[in-house]
Amino acid sequence: MTPETSAPAPPPPGWRLNLGVALFLLSLFCPLGVPLVALTNLSLAWKATISGILMLGGPEVLALLAVVFLGKSGFLYLKAKAYGLFKQYALPQEVSRTRYRLGLAMFIVPLFCGWLGAYVAHLIPGYAGHRLIINISGDVIWLGSFFVLGGDFWDKIRALFIYRAKALIPQG
Repeated sequence: MTPETSAPAPPPPGWRLNLGVALFLLSLFCPLGVPLVALTNLSLAWKATISGILMLGGPEVLALLAVVFLGKSGFLYLKAKAYGLFKQYALPQEVSRTRYRLGLAMFIVPLFCGWLGAYVAHLIPGYAGHRLIINISGDVIWLGSFFVLGGDFWDKIRALFIYRAKALIPQG
């Protein structure tokens, strides 16, 4: 076990950590400034230039600067904090039979409805008018099923993409 994984790294100097996190967050939110630029009275050329920087160049440069200011110690500190936060909400490896059945229903029903909707949409009352909401709801339920099904199901999904993986089916 390496020192990085056994204990959280000590925090880097305060201003470097704060500046690195601020630059990283700014890089994530840069593209949200494009609509604000569109509302200004600048010429079209300036709007296009500033919007291009906010969408393409700015986030990458700010993220690189964030890495520079954070350094290895800052990255390890933030990684330890993030893992600690997610560890308390981690998926259980094994779930109860009822939870597993509920998760399977959440997994299968949206897939079946999505497939069926493509062929019989005209027979479902109100589907045409609310197609987007219905489809987004199905996607959210389907994605939620992975969390309801637990960690063992993630391993089963992962095994689908490993050529030499074999299913171990318990007897009884």
